[in-house]
Amino acid sequence: MFTGIVTDVGRVLALEQRGDLRARIGTAYDIDGIDIGASIACEGVCLTVVALGRDPSPWFDVQISAETVGATNVGSWAQGTPLNLERALKVGDELGGHIVSGHIDGVAEVVAMRDEGDSTRFTFRAPQSFAKFIAPKGSVALNGTSLTVNAVDGGDFGVNIIPHTKAVTTWGQTRVGDWINLEVDTMARYVARLREYD
Repeated sequence: MFTGIVTDVGRVLALEQRGDLRARIGTAYDIDGIDIGASIACEGVCLTVVALGRDPSPWFDVQISAETVGATNVGSWAQGTPLNLERALKVGDELGGHIVSGHIDGVAEVVAMRDEGDSTRFTFRAPQSFAKFIAPKGSVALNGTSLTVNAVDGGDFGVNIIPHTKAVTTWGQTRVGDWINLEVDTMARYVARLREYD
């Protein structure tokens, strides 16, 4: 489990197809505190650490199944791609965002961006099958970042991203046309499911 609070921006160092896709990700994390088998959210995708090293600087490797590549924006990763990273939640950690599983529901397209004061309003187009889970003032995880929905119009929804978030995540580099990993709020999913039985 994660909170959607990004704690490092890593970078793809290498990609290799070995049956599954294997990615090497550079990080500022202290790898002495990471175990093989640990979960790290990379752009919101919960991935398992399969190797660690520090030559020439700290890195970890993850394996990514073809199903995950097909359901996320992982297929667009290349050497040098920056990635929002978050380590798994520990008991006693501050829950600053919302409960995030790291299981991506689909990808949303950035269809518009405009400045509103110091913040930037991003408008996304979600897959139609997930639009019913997105509500004004509800939470979504986008590329692993916990964000509050400001407005919804059919399959389009908007969020405002403040300067701090743009500075400490990959959001400062996001552009119209980019595909973003979307995880809807778990509670919204269960509420929608329960309403099917009303």
